[in-house]
Amino acid sequence: MKVLKGIGIFLLSVFALFTALVLICAVNPDVTDALAKFLYPDSYGQTASRTDMPGEGGSGVASEKTEVVYPAAEEDRAAEANEINAEANGINIEESMPAEGQETGTEGLDENIRPQYISPDQSELTVPEGVSGRNGYQQIQDEREQIEDEAAEALKEQIGTGDTGDGLIFDAVFYPYYGMLDEKGRHLYRQIYANANAMNRTFVPVEQASVSQMRNVFSAVYNDHPELFWLETAYQCKYKRNGECVQIELEFHMTEQELDRAKAAFEENAAAILNQAYGMESPYEKEKLVHDMLLDKISYRLGASMSQSAYSALVNGETVCAGYARAFQYLMQQLGIPCYYCTGYAGEKHAWNIISLEDGFYNVDLTWDDTEGGKYAYFNGSDEDYADTHVRQELSVYLPPCQGQRYRGLEHSSVPGEESLLRSLADVGMGEEELLYSLPDYYRNCYDQLIALGTGSYQFCSVVEGEVLLGEIQAAYRRNDYRQGYMDQAMDQLSASSCELDLEMEELSQDRYLLTHTVRMQ
Repeated sequence: MKVLKGIGIFLLSVFALFTALVLICAVNPDVTDALAKFLYPDSYGQTASRTDMPGEGGSGVASEKTEVVYPAAEEDRAAEANEINAEANGINIEESMPAEGQETGTEGLDENIRPQYISPDQSELTVPEGVSGRNGYQQIQDEREQIEDEAAEALKEQIGTGDTGDGLIFDAVFYPYYGMLDEKGRHLYRQIYANANAMNRTFVPVEQASVSQMRNVFSAVYNDHPELFWLETAYQCKYKRNGECVQIELEFHMTEQELDRAKAAFEENAAAILNQAYGMESPYEKEKLVHDMLLDKISYRLGASMSQSAYSALVNGETVCAGYARAFQYLMQQLGIPCYYCTGYAGEKHAWNIISLEDGFYNVDLTWDDTEGGKYAYFNGSDEDYADTHVRQELSVYLPPCQGQRYRGLEHSSVPGEESLLRSLADVGMGEEELLYSLPDYYRNCYDQLIALGTGSYQFCSVVEGEVLLGEIQAAYRRNDYRQGYMDQAMDQLSASSCELDLEMEELSQDRYLLTHTVRMQ
């Protein structure tokens, strides 16, 4: 009986203590939290965060946070809790996403790729006065919109992947940005290219990709393909809460109805240059001719229409650095010479080219060459030559280093803003009235001088205006067209049986050229 009585007293005591504890917890919730932490330390699921309040010995900065791991079944409630807790602690959840236009690192790139280019210190760059402000490159801009998972799934059903680009092949020698990507990135690249080429604006990515990875892939397509001149530098990306891109919307400069006429104009203007370049014997001669003809054709103008495209340069004739570079890239690609679009910084955001010749790679900046007296100042330079003025950024740091030497400095030109080392027209004893502006004018001038000087050994000179005309004259001598142009007629008039001719060229200032003819007429 004593044992039963003792058990009864113990149970009454426990009940009394439990009742008291319930009352205390109801009055003071902090005791509940403390008890829960003590009893269930591994499963307690609240975020522990504290903001010290100014005036109470604190700094006003969140000082403690414990990561929360939620069961899969509570995923949606967890996301809401994270948003509430983040807001309570002054954290903007959108800040976890890369900012629009921000460099995104290596997402989507081949894990084995490493930059070999040695980047100079941007703070030590100096921009010569004669080229200051001649930039205008615009970075890729991705406009982003977060949508709910349900809406993302509905998009996949509604719009689909469009043209996936399966079956397309891109040679990394000519399309280096394609070569930088991993396999998933290359699949997305082919899809973006195919849809841009077909002018399909909206599609679902064919591979799962983050917004940062998608930006790198879009940049790769844009940088590799100047022929897509209707493609804008900006696009729109819808993404889920976890950062996955679920819809791409491309932006175009023109409508599909306008494109056929624009393509015809683009190809016609390109052909006018290419048809002359095809006759050149070496890649270097082709490069130089294209370089010079573009400088004759284009005027630098900030605010030019479609200024980031090759179209602005080849058709409109007005552009900024991006247009110069993309027109040069396109023409060299058509000639079978690898030429890349390079972006970076040169006092401001800037674009130029990297070209592959026989012994290596070279930098070429047509925008800065298109200045008074500076025609070849930035033509075929090494990375060392460019280290004081240019630094690569974004994906361009993965392009090959420029260490070629054979074609470096072959054409002499002063840096814009510095005194020219070239002789002037007056220095060679010629006047403005003696300038020749076309091939027929040059033939007529040569004929008249031969007739006046007759047979024997002597020299005579001609001065021509512009690199384009000089190229036509050089081609005429290579193909022996000059004989029909003036030489055969002159020999007949002088009753000469033979003639030997040597031709020397000297570049003068203001894009003029002195041609010295050494003649032995018998």
